[in-house]
Amino acid sequence: MTIDVLLKPFKPFGVRLGLESSQQLLNNLGNPQQQVPIIHVAGSNGKGSVCAYLSSVLTEAGYHTGRYTSPHLVDWTERICFE
Repeated sequence: MTIDVLLKPFKPFGVRLGLESSQQLLNNLGNPQQQVPIIHVAGSNGKGSVCAYLSSVLTEAGYHTGRYTSPHLVDWTERICFE
């Protein structure tokens, strides 16, 4: 069963599938997503390691980096890192 089939009953309530609405909103806002250099890391495993490696490489290259990861191991402040 596809997502289209699952969401079709909600169409009378205004559900519109696709990215067009989001793209139009971003366009109306001046495409702010293009103003800030961001790397979004997604997937099942290894995101924390990949983010740590990327942060280290970019810092060595002279960039200032910030990182937010979740969950934390001991304290919530582990989630936020600026280098």
